[in-house]
Amino acid sequence: MKVTQNQIDNLNLELTIEIAAADYAEFEKKRLAECRRKADFKGFRKGNVPASMIKRVYGEQCLAEAVNQAVSKALDEHITNNKLHILGEPLSSEKQPELTWESGNDFTFVFDLGLSPEINVEVSKDDTVPSYTISIAAKDKSEMIENAKKFYEEKKEEKSEEDIEKEVTERLKNQFKNEAEWRLSKDIRDFYVNKANVALPEDFLKRWLFVANNGKVTKEDIEKDFAGFVEDFKWQLVRGYLMRKFELKIDENDLEQAAEAFVAYQYAMYGLSNVPQELLKEAAVNMLQDQKQVERLVEQVEDQKVLAKIKEEITLKATKITSAKFREL
Repeated sequence: MKVTQNQIDNLNLELTIEIAAADYAEFEKKRLAECRRKADFKGFRKGNVPASMIKRVYGEQCLAEAVNQAVSKALDEHITNNKLHILGEPLSSEKQPELTWESGNDFTFVFDLGLSPEINVEVSKDDTVPSYTISIAAKDKSEMIENAKKFYEEKKEEKSEEDIEKEVTERLKNQFKNEAEWRLSKDIRDFYVNKANVALPEDFLKRWLFVANNGKVTKEDIEKDFAGFVEDFKWQLVRGYLMRKFELKIDENDLEQAAEAFVAYQYAMYGLSNVPQELLKEAAVNMLQDQKQVERLVEQVEDQKVLAKIKEEITLKATKITSAKFREL
């Protein structure tokens, strides 16, 4: 087999793979033999169906499997040997020639590859990001106090004006603190994505998203949501770079704690805040059996570790702001 690499630009690559009959013949022969052993045709003993009949019925399938195996091997070896850092998966090119699926033919395949950009970004005290403290406006407080009074009236529960005001003040402090922390994390992510000046093969990624979702989303859906996808994807690349740069690691304990925190949050959503630790641990263990959940938790823990490290290294500019101005950000 022969692989030819054509560098379109820094982020896009074209690979042409030429597969000769000798590259797939042995596997094709093996697959036909397997089909013959398992074939159960009326009038023939199992394993004794004529080879010509097996080839007529299963030949195209076996040929496709054999050729695809040869192509996959060539792709994997070229990517590994040339240390290519690709995004998504290789896609069949629009330049792909028409194929005639007959045993003994040579085949040519053309693939488009999207390359991961090189990330290089420094983190230092010269980097300044605002850290907001949100003041409680009288309007926010009065509206929440009125709502709290109605709530306790409906429950026929007596609460003094002073107690309600203290409760509302505490709730608003916690709410605004959480909102300010969320904003700080977002601003840090945006700051370093912009500083890293990350470029992506966007046309390739749009095609890959369409193919990878296998008809579940339209091209219009992808266009509509693409800006958000690109923003998240760029941060993933920067985050991965910073994980390596700072030599941050994720261990089993990190994942267990993250899983328990998530389970506790879910219980709290249903008003259950005093769940026994044994139940949290049991639910967390079950959660960690699900690979998709584990992948989500890994991303979450990576985010927490990288953001925590960045906050230690940069200058956080304490900034007071009103709730009204904060909502305008």
